[in-house]
Amino acid sequence: MKNLLVLCSLLAGLYSHAGEMPYNESSDAKRDVKQALIEAAKAKKPVLLVFGANWCEDCRALDTSLKTDRNAKLMAEEFKVVKIDVGRFDKNLDLDTVYGNPIKKGIPAVVVLAPDQRVLYATRAGELANARGMDAAGVYGFFHRIVEEAAKPAK
Repeated sequence: MKNLLVLCSLLAGLYSHAGEMPYNESSDAKRDVKQALIEAAKAKKPVLLVFGANWCEDCRALDTSLKTDRNAKLMAEEFKVVKIDVGRFDKNLDLDTVYGNPIKKGIPAVVVLAPDQRVLYATRAGELANARGMDAAGVYGFFHRIVEEAAKPAK
């Protein structure tokens, strides 16, 4: 009986956190990207694609950090953000391939797109795969450098 109560408590805890997960596992990622590109063109902002999964601690850590004051402001001002669920590396891999396989060295991974779909930046070496070890200032610095890089004229 005691084991049953423990199990029920654990399941209730998992269920209560299920709504708080950063990646919508049933979302149509292609549609979301297409819509973000339309909105980005109107807003004259790049699109930030964040590839990750709810089971990934680093993905959840990055998501939490991006919601802090300074980082949340940077995200809102500089990007149209789309979170793309990769499941257990078995979902939305077509989008990963289109943008040069940014998840190859780990997740979370990001791609920044101009509204015309040009890739302005993409993680290639697992730059965010240790997001748990980054503090909010480190995350801010990472994305602030991307903003500066994306603002440079195309070569």
